[in-house]
Amino acid sequence: MVSGIIAVVLGYLLGSIPSAYIATRVATGKDVRQLGGGNVGGLNVYREVGAIPAMVAGIADVGKGAAAVAIAQWLLDVSQPFVLLTALAAVAGHNWMVFLKFSGGKGMGATIGALFILLPLYGYPLGLAFFFGVVLIPFIITRNVALSMFIGLLSLPFIAWLGMESTPFIIFSVVLGLIIAVKFLPTARAAWARVESIKGFIFYRGQKGKR
Repeated sequence: MVSGIIAVVLGYLLGSIPSAYIATRVATGKDVRQLGGGNVGGLNVYREVGAIPAMVAGIADVGKGAAAVAIAQWLLDVSQPFVLLTALAAVAGHNWMVFLKFSGGKGMGATIGALFILLPLYGYPLGLAFFFGVVLIPFIITRNVALSMFIGLLSLPFIAWLGMESTPFIIFSVVLGLIIAVKFLPTARAAWARVESIKGFIFYRGQKGKR
């Protein structure tokens, strides 16, 4: 139990490392929360700062989720429920960073990192291909990264249900989707308000100048 609690706390703290904030500060001296949509994530860094800082932030965000799960699984050797809770804590940490007064990103990078470890761990590496396939199809059509990722996360419980017999992982997938939705939906409402049409919302990519 103690190791499990330590794993969850470490997961949250790892998730709270403000990669996008640090990358933006180093590259421009600016606060990423004051740029674009204010999201502390790689996509906002890409739109407002540039590709290289965004790549650094994105890799770090994916690494946070992967590291949190790896530490829980192999270093602390906690039970599977605590491994899943640690993954959720890492995503929650990314969305509500204690180091930035609980502002944060949308959790996409940390989620991908966690899934890279979790799905093979559950003997379902093919689930990664299905997940990215679901993300890729709407992205090719719309070029809307955030919407495509959100659709992928909505599909995750069904992917898990089809490919593995793990009720805890399916529950984890549902809770994960809810955590992402809490941060995604306000942004989606703001995008809808800007474009005021279904087509505009679906194909909205948050380009510079669209505040």
